[in-house]
Amino acid sequence: MTQLFSPITLRGTEIANRIWLAPMCQYSCEAEDGMPGTWHLVHLGARAQGGFGLILTEASAVLPEGRISPQDAGIWNDDQAEAWSEVVEFVHSQGSRIGVQLAHAGRKASTYRPFEGNPRGSVPESEGGWSTLGASAIAYPGYEAPQEMTKDDIAEVVDAFASAATRAVRAGFDLVELHAAHGYLLHSFLSPLSNERTDEYGGDLAGRSRLLFESYRAVREAVGEDVPVLVRLSASEWREGGFDIAEAVEVSRDLRNRGVDLIDVSSGGNFPVKVPVGPGYQVPLSAAIHAEGVSTGTVGLITDPEQAETILASEQADAIFLARAALREPAWPQRAAHDLGVEPGPYPPQYTRGTW
Repeated sequence: MTQLFSPITLRGTEIANRIWLAPMCQYSCEAEDGMPGTWHLVHLGARAQGGFGLILTEASAVLPEGRISPQDAGIWNDDQAEAWSEVVEFVHSQGSRIGVQLAHAGRKASTYRPFEGNPRGSVPESEGGWSTLGASAIAYPGYEAPQEMTKDDIAEVVDAFASAATRAVRAGFDLVELHAAHGYLLHSFLSPLSNERTDEYGGDLAGRSRLLFESYRAVREAVGEDVPVLVRLSASEWREGGFDIAEAVEVSRDLRNRGVDLIDVSSGGNFPVKVPVGPGYQVPLSAAIHAEGVSTGTVGLITDPEQAETILASEQADAIFLARAALREPAWPQRAAHDLGVEPGPYPPQYTRGTW
């Protein structure tokens, strides 16, 4: 048995393998109502058919103003949760687990979806956009400046994360992930580059982490002790003076001690920067956190099964998130099983005639 195809258990939830689908925005709620539909069923369902042990949804907004674009998915109301339940049911029928990524875009909300031919930047209110909120009134370059959040705004967001988590459990999701990466709301509080607050939500790392910890605590209370909770972190901003790997290690240890089950380690997104992209370029960030006894998943230009197996075997991560490779190849786990000599691979019976 390879590491890649060995099961892993989080709080009693067994996941069949360590090949997990990373959250990837689809910007495909065409009615701009946050309702997942046929696209989401087919997109996520195809990866479940392809053998991914865990499927994570795209960033799903906990409030309508927390969407990245007007076409983002949401889980801020019961109708959305019911629509998600159809996706959950199909994914489960294929033997995969599924989690929802709970998100608030903060100062990076109300933007045009990044499709070819679309403008870039903030969507004006006249075109269906809205005013944004942030840790401080510091704009993401090229976007409208957010309003600095009040204490009431912060309390509303924490409550919204908890309510969304409750809906997720009712919809049948196996786990939830808090999105605290890529410059969105929770990340913008963590970073001294986007958080210049002088109250208890700013200043030192303890202050800048407060909203993340409060949101996690509220989500944990909402889902109970049996449901795994993950957190996605940008463990480096690739910019001097930003939230860096040393702070990410400290926050990750604290999250583990509070009961978070796994850190989904990514990077960047809070400011436009030149990232040193290459094969497995974010694996060292995961390795640094994993070395502290924290369970991690890693992501970023992991494309080859042997590469993925080596990462796990060398204890740099506990799971592999695939993103762009999974867009190109929905059945990547089936090919990986063949390449690594794992028989039988994760094939649904309808597809066994197409085995590698």
